[in-house]
Amino acid sequence: MNFRKELLENILPFWLRNGVDYENGGIYTCLDKEGNIYGTDKSVWFQGRAMWSFAKAYNVIDKNPEYIRAAKNIYAFLPKCTDADGRMYFTVTKDGKGLQKRRYYFSETFAAIGCAELYKATGDAEVLACADKYFDVAYECFTGVRKTEPKIKPENCDMKALSPVMIMLATAQVMRSVDSLREKYAPIAEKLLDEVLHGGYITERGMLENVSGKGEFVDSPAGRTVNPGHSLEAAWFILSEAIITGNDEALSCARHIIDVTLPIGLDKKHGGIIAFTDICGKPPVALEWDMKLWWPQCETLIALRLAYLTYGDEKYKVQYEELLAYTEKHFCDKESGEWYGYLHYDGTPSTTLKGNIFKGPFHIPRFLMIMAIMDETNSIADFMK
Repeated sequence: MNFRKELLENILPFWLRNGVDYENGGIYTCLDKEGNIYGTDKSVWFQGRAMWSFAKAYNVIDKNPEYIRAAKNIYAFLPKCTDADGRMYFTVTKDGKGLQKRRYYFSETFAAIGCAELYKATGDAEVLACADKYFDVAYECFTGVRKTEPKIKPENCDMKALSPVMIMLATAQVMRSVDSLREKYAPIAEKLLDEVLHGGYITERGMLENVSGKGEFVDSPAGRTVNPGHSLEAAWFILSEAIITGNDEALSCARHIIDVTLPIGLDKKHGGIIAFTDICGKPPVALEWDMKLWWPQCETLIALRLAYLTYGDEKYKVQYEELLAYTEKHFCDKESGEWYGYLHYDGTPSTTLKGNIFKGPFHIPRFLMIMAIMDETNSIADFMK
């Protein structure tokens, strides 16, 4: 796959052409196979994620003014996605009226990274202030300073999840890459990395999605759940942090996560990375457990290529090449553009949509940008700037 060409001639043009809404502001992500809009509710996650993707592509790949035009259009839509209390919605109408607001604060984290990257492109101090503001709201939710409704009553089942801390780490990494914010965000990133490494998620058999509040194993369906895509995404977050900061423990832990996740996450018969598994080999409760989703393939490919460049073990190169061939064969739509998002266990599409509330321009553009930069530099350093 020519990663730069795939990004610049397929993925980004598909979303510029079909998704960006210059009438109401923001971006639509509910697009069918050909790019037609089949639903006008807007994912607030993807306002920030798409803004980041366009601004990042402008900053590190191609100074295309259309990328900045799209990013600025989305940025101007963010106030409509933000409630009076500073929290963001999960979904809004096409013109920005609030629909759904969730306990999770990922909308804020994605808005923060989108604004941070747009600031790098424009130098607009107001945009940088918004990045800082959205991060602060998310971090207050993460640390408990700002109270959110718990998913499960903590007095009856005290558990913590991997996804919030790994996303906060990735967000802090982006914020730290802004020179004027480095002093604030370097210690935050260090603290978040420490929780990922020592919070109980990493075990000898895999990386757990949920552990007790004290970081202990919980023998329940939720406590036994491994999400291979999350595990391998976390692995490359950790590995990139090790490369940037020289953290030897992180360097070792990232390799361990990759080595224990691939045997339980890779479908050896049909190919591809599955969605969920049970670390003890019991029946996974998620009905989509053996499906192949677009984003775990992207995150695994990043982890494997970075592992090969870092550790020099040929097995990572072989695994990378095999998964890349699978991904190109089964996910890429050569006819209508973009990628399918959801495959059955056997690699056939379960739906031909190109976007929904959860799938839009983020994981694929990020993957392609990292691969293109690695092609040119044999390093992830330029991407992390």
